[in-house]
Amino acid sequence: MTENHDAQADPQPDPQPDPQAIAEAVGRGMYERDHCARSHGIELLEIAPGYARMTMAVRQDMVNGHDIGHGGMTFTLADTAFAYACNAANESTVAAGCSIVFPAPARLGDRLTAECREVHRRGRSGVYDVTVTTQDGTVVGLFRGQSARIQGKVVELG
Repeated sequence: MTENHDAQADPQPDPQPDPQAIAEAVGRGMYERDHCARSHGIELLEIAPGYARMTMAVRQDMVNGHDIGHGGMTFTLADTAFAYACNAANESTVAAGCSIVFPAPARLGDRLTAECREVHRRGRSGVYDVTVTTQDGTVVGLFRGQSARIQGKVVELG
């Protein structure tokens, strides 16, 4: 007597969640609730595990008394990219510390792009580097952030 395996297939274990799909779900979920990013015109261009790329135009209300882009606005863009990159695995994570240098000024009308990459992650801590550039590639911000994972998930996955 032979067994017919075709009649009743062995149940397959649930496939592992796709890290890219998780990152994209996190990006959508965070952006829906991110009033700060949306009010400053920050857009999410790309997200992946440990990575985010975001952009923002320097508007008149972002220019300081020296007629250059306010460093706080460059910082806000960098910090936002950092937040998306360190939460992309759907583990709620916050900033534990950060620093930034401004090698060159941003100017009214510049389109800034912040690209964040995970440098190191172990346990509950991570380190991320963000480079902020203008549309012509001029570096206007170099940011390093340290993250701390807290309890909870960023989004509920189906």
